[in-house]
Amino acid sequence: MSKRPTISDLARETGLGVATVDRALNGRSNVSARAVARVAEAAERLGYHASGLARLRVEAKARPVKRLGFVLQKPGQAFYRNFATELEVAVAARSDVNGKTKIRFPDSQAIEAYESVIGEVADEVDALAVVAPNHPRLVELVGRCRANGLPVFTLLNDFAQDTRAGYLGMDNLKVGRIAAWMLTTGLRQPGELAIFVGSGRWYGHMMRETGFQSYLRQNAPAFTMLDTMVNLDTRQVTYEATLDLLNRRPDLRGIYVAGGGMEGAIAALREVRPAGRVGLVVNELTPESRAALVDRYALMAIATPLAELCRRCVAAMLEASSGGASFGQVFLPPDLHVPESI
Repeated sequence: MSKRPTISDLARETGLGVATVDRALNGRSNVSARAVARVAEAAERLGYHASGLARLRVEAKARPVKRLGFVLQKPGQAFYRNFATELEVAVAARSDVNGKTKIRFPDSQAIEAYESVIGEVADEVDALAVVAPNHPRLVELVGRCRANGLPVFTLLNDFAQDTRAGYLGMDNLKVGRIAAWMLTTGLRQPGELAIFVGSGRWYGHMMRETGFQSYLRQNAPAFTMLDTMVNLDTRQVTYEATLDLLNRRPDLRGIYVAGGGMEGAIAALREVRPAGRVGLVVNELTPESRAALVDRYALMAIATPLAELCRRCVAAMLEASSGGASFGQVFLPPDLHVPESI
């Protein structure tokens, strides 16, 4: 029986070092495309057992390299950790390019932190997608990126409508109306409803508030909307504000958390109200919101279709980085979760 070819045989056949052949076969980046091709050709000629893998390495080297950057926020939250994972999956799934993913998070919610991380990533990528609040300095920064030939997409919150290449996310006005519909149809009697938003800097939250209010005015006038409360998208602020609200408003019928911080509202309701006494609608399906749905503390979770959003975002970024046209707004239908769907 003839001896199976080894890496040493490939090295002799190609005139390359054993270490170089090993790196080529294992897809390491510090090997030239020409060297990888020589190894692949030799592997096929000698009948090396991993010749198919070597051919795949050649094809990967031949694909154009595209560097895609993403700026998210709050890496401690399950939603944004899932978001980062789905972005990496979407980039890796592209067979037409050799995609390189760079994902960064600002170290605080200060505008300066967003400016710093966006500027850092912008210098290293071919296209950029960002989750950020509304602020003139960020709009100006996106404009400078555009002037330098870098397409920038906004995600979830359309904070730079005049300068970005496109927006991908949900129709936030519609999301607010869905939340109002759920509360007013799911509650047995009319009463007071409360809404939390992150801050006045999140245009998406303001649109949800507008949609919520417009639905009540048009379709459920027997319900009263209390003054909007700001929770800074944080669990603790939402928790304390919800406890205070429940103490001051014993007849409160429902709460809508239009942004982050829903964990605080869930925890407060669990402490002082039986399940179902106060209706709750939240955004995104996380372990906490799933448990709240199962235990009937939440009526609905309105979730971003992350896998589809990331797939379409990566496709738009690749097209724009190759000279494609602007995309405008891409609205994705939300995923709606209720207790009986969990």
